[in-house]
Parts: sequence; C-alpha cells; structure tokens
Amino acid sequence: MREVDRVISERLNSGVPLVSQVSQYIINAGGKRLRPAILLLVCQALGYGAENRFKLAAVVEFIHTATLLHDDVVDESALRRGRDTANAMFGNAASVLVGDFLYSRAFQMMVEANNMRLLEVLAQATNVIAEGEVLQLMNMHNAELDEAAYLDVIRSKTAKLFEACARVGAILAGAEPSVEEACATYGQALGTAFQIVDDVLDYTGQAKVMGKNLGDDLREGKTTLPLIAAMRLANAQDRSILKTAIESGDISQIQAIVAIVQKTGALAVAQEAAASEARRAIAAIALLPSNDFKACLLQLGLQLLERKA
Repeated sequence: MREVDRVISERLNSGVPLVSQVSQYIINAGGKRLRPAILLLVCQALGYGAENRFKLAAVVEFIHTATLLHDDVVDESALRRGRDTANAMFGNAASVLVGDFLYSRAFQMMVEANNMRLLEVLAQATNVIAEGEVLQLMNMHNAELDEAAYLDVIRSKTAKLFEACARVGAILAGAEPSVEEACATYGQALGTAFQIVDDVLDYTGQAKVMGKNLGDDLREGKTTLPLIAAMRLANAQDRSILKTAIESGDISQIQAIVAIVQKTGALAVAQEAAASEARRAIAAIALLPSNDFKACLLQLGLQLLERKA
C-alpha cells in the first residue's frame, strides 16, 4: 500500500496548481484504500507479484476518488470522513473538473498497462458506476422504492468497482476464467455488503465516528435499505412520518425517524442482508489457494459485519 501511495502521489502531479491541490486534498483525506487493497490481495493470493499491480491499484483509487468528488457536488455534502468536502473547500466547479482530471488520468494509466482486457473491464465498470449515479438520482425522494431497485443502484454505484478490482487482480495473475469469475463475485458481494452496512450506520453511527452527520442520506433524498424495510414493517402512522420525510428530505424529525427504524426491526433486516452478501463473498473464493492473502480476503468479509465507521 505504501508503494500504491507513492504511485498516487507521483501521478497526481499537474502543471495546473489547483488540480494538484484539490486532488491531494481528497486523496489524503484518510480513506481506507479498500479497493486497491482488494486488487493487491487478489493478485498475491493468486501468486502475482509484478510491479504493474501498483499502477492498477492506483487507477482504481483515482476512479473511486473521482466519483467521490462528483457525488459530493450532486449531494451538496459538506462533510466527508470527518472534514470539509472538496466542494465545500474549493467550490463545485473545481470539484467537478478535478474529478474529470482524475478519470482521465486513470485512463491514461490504464492504456500504459497495454492490456485490452484490463481496459475493457475498467472502462465498463466506470460506465456502470455513472449509470448507477443517474439511477440513484432518478430514485431520489422515492418513498415507494423497493429492495430490488435499491440493490440495482448499489450494485452499480458501489459494488461494481469492488467487482472490477477483484477481477483485475485475477486477470493480472492470469487466472482461469472460473477463478476470475469467483473473484469478481467476491468483489461484487463484498461491495454490496459494504454499502448496506454504510447505510445502516447512517441510523446508528455518530458524526464524530462516521465522518458524516446522522440522517445525511435522508436529507439527500436517498431511500436506503433501513428506510425501505421500515416502510414495510411500520404501522400506518409511522409509515406516514417516514413517507413525508423521504419525499421532502426534511430531517427535523430525525430522532423520531431513527426510533421508528429501530423499533420496527428494520436495522436487523438490513444487517441480515449485509450478512448474506458477506457470506456469499466468503463462499465465492473457496477455490483460491490457501495462503495469508486469501485469509485476509476472508477476514475482510467477516470484519465487515463489525464495521463501526
């Protein structure tokens, strides 16, 4: 990961000072680097240790960071990972344009890898992520959203890049098609579980721990799984409160909404959905050779269920 950070720092350089300033601000914001870590772990679980893996790990971090810059503008977010978002610091225009720079720099680096299969996977993933963002936008403030539609959004918007990271690791290692598909399934399931847990934490976490404010998803108009389950399980009166809040984005009654989500058992429903995806991820990589890197991939699935931030 230190080597990935070195590549990231080297490739963020730009002749335009604001590009470097905004890029460094968000890249250094304390992210988990989970996506590049998955790519590296899959590579090494399959016995691939060439330096090319560091460049591809940096590529996926650039793609992820570009989506964050654009997301925060769309969502009008002011806080991420416990500090001001880039758009709050530098303005919306700078955030969008530097996000574009990171996308284009990522594609420059993909071309340098000189592997059309990798370019195909990462280009397709980037396109699906963009579709997921638009799909989420279309579903904003929709109190009738169901679990299937919610999963469509997060499997495009979040899980697709996890899937691509794991698949790229397998491709770099020259894995058999069955192993490549197993790794891709692992990534998709892990990414889905990750997002569901993140949505649960919006109703259980503390702003200081989470790095965002309680109820941010609701304010932004996102109908996440805890709310979907609560709408299904609540009585008529509580359902009316939830419906009004979802459609208006009004979080003035956030404590009452949190209480409804908790008393209906909606959090348990969402947590079980995350657990199911984590189990699917763990099962998918059973055919990988046993080593420390596979053990770490398995542990990621197990620890995800204990995530607090």
